[in-house]
Amino acid sequence: MRGLPFFLALWLCGPGAWAAPGYSVWGQFKYPPDFKHFDYVNPAAPKGGELRMVAGSRISTFDKYNPFTLKGNAPSFLGDLLFEGLLTSPMDEIGVGYGLLAEDIEVPPDLLSATFRIRPQARFHNGDPVRASDVKYSFDTLISPQAHPSYTTLLADVAGCDVIDERTVRFRFKKKDRQLPLVVGGIPIFSPKWGMENGKTKPFDQIIMDTPIGTGAYKIGPVRFGRDITYVRDPDYWGRDLPARRGMNNFDRITVKIYRDNTAQLEALKAGEFDLMQFFSAGDWTRRLNGRRIASGELVKKEFEHRLPDGFYSFVLNLRLPKYHDRRVRMALELALDYEWMNFHLFRGSYVRVKGVFGNTDCEANGRPSPAEVALMEPFRASLPTDAFATMAVPPRTDGQNSLRGNLIQAQALLKEAGWSFRDGALRNAQGEPFVIEFLDSTEARGATTTAAWRRALGKLGISFQLREVDFALWQQRLESNNFDMLGISFPGTHFPGADYADLFGSKAADLPGSGNYGGIKNPAIDALIARLTEVDHRDDFLATCRALDRVIAHGHYMVPAWTARSRRIAYSDWALQRPAVIPPYPPEGVPYMNWFMLTWWARNPDNGAK
Repeated sequence: MRGLPFFLALWLCGPGAWAAPGYSVWGQFKYPPDFKHFDYVNPAAPKGGELRMVAGSRISTFDKYNPFTLKGNAPSFLGDLLFEGLLTSPMDEIGVGYGLLAEDIEVPPDLLSATFRIRPQARFHNGDPVRASDVKYSFDTLISPQAHPSYTTLLADVAGCDVIDERTVRFRFKKKDRQLPLVVGGIPIFSPKWGMENGKTKPFDQIIMDTPIGTGAYKIGPVRFGRDITYVRDPDYWGRDLPARRGMNNFDRITVKIYRDNTAQLEALKAGEFDLMQFFSAGDWTRRLNGRRIASGELVKKEFEHRLPDGFYSFVLNLRLPKYHDRRVRMALELALDYEWMNFHLFRGSYVRVKGVFGNTDCEANGRPSPAEVALMEPFRASLPTDAFATMAVPPRTDGQNSLRGNLIQAQALLKEAGWSFRDGALRNAQGEPFVIEFLDSTEARGATTTAAWRRALGKLGISFQLREVDFALWQQRLESNNFDMLGISFPGTHFPGADYADLFGSKAADLPGSGNYGGIKNPAIDALIARLTEVDHRDDFLATCRALDRVIAHGHYMVPAWTARSRRIAYSDWALQRPAVIPPYPPEGVPYMNWFMLTWWARNPDNGAK
């Protein structure tokens, strides 16, 4: 029994019994079966009031209520507030899920299935009970061509979903993968009545502005298109008394305001139009966030520390273009980026450099590879660069004994080896074509400032770096259609890479529009290591595989590593909002980080609404 990932002796009650009310990848849980609430919530938090905030992304408007299809933009946080999964992941554990829609989960020793028992009280917004057939409908819909293609990649190793009885559903897996029970436990569940007209449900990609029918604690409230959307708490929310929901969903209303650009958004915060905002710009945080609300103490600036993975914000090169095929070219572009200068002059020392894809996790590769890592890479030695078997790649530096001038000399030599030479006023290939980079950025991202020094350094090599600024909708459209040269992407990190990394780096995803493999990376070693991540039985093997994967990606120099922060910069109204005493170490990453505030904070004066 020790090998079962769901095993805890107290959670088993005999042969044939339901295994556990939760699932853990490595069999360890922080909370016992009879826990009352998560440690990072206030179970006595009052209900009421309003949270006014801004979207955590650059989407300046929305044109659909379906967050699970490819075309269009859904409102920020709609998927998080209106939909739920069979399991929920706590913010103070990793690789663990506790029952939400499901009250029990059973995983056999061979790890080839996961059976969920749905809570009898689980209800959709329309009052219908959640049934096993609804789970199957949601799964089948998400892997269909009508849904966003990322779900097809994410769920590629799920063989099918079977209805066992009215409240029991079983997922079958194509292969052993410790993370698949968490993957299927996290997919959003929605009613087949969503988008129903005249007794028939519309094709999923034609469900656009139909009001969603999920199970979450909030519904869509007042909407002013182009200005804001308000989510209203459902007073009849079915899960309000669950231990995994106690002390959460405290605001009666959550209003997400929309602004056309960062400047308007910042000025609106200073004027009191909303009460909570995450800052991504070091300049805004250190120099431009000032004024009456700050001086009075109403608006508090705080950096919340966390133990999240670094992620890998990087400049993505479109490897589908011939000029980026040669690794030496990609290395030369990286040598021209003077991060130390940028961090000092532009970022005020706020960031650390991205090194690999698993920074700030146990999966991170450092120094020379272990014998286990070498053994995993050995079958691909002929196709891997020699340095992948040596010390882990680190980005070039320009401090200490290093200099930008020295780096540019190295870059020049690499470009020459790759067939590029300077003539007629530009760096040209053998066909005489100049080396031109079009950096695609959205108009509000201030790319001109952050890339100016890089552009000057590339110019010394004879490379023309041209900034192309477009509105975010067009930026996203060109990204998803692979119609770009270079752009910056912030990838969230993870402590448990698995099948989802096939979407980010897998060869099959490279040619799939809308996938996460934006750069078009194709490498059989990467494919094999990602596949092995899902098959290993022991944590040591898992970490060796992660680290080997980290090395292969880093030494491929497929992306130019940028920077990351190990805290989150938040400005919030201390007069309007209160927060729990415990700060969770593993809040959601990326835009969903704001879920911590939406789910666990509360209004200081709930009866009076927003200030």
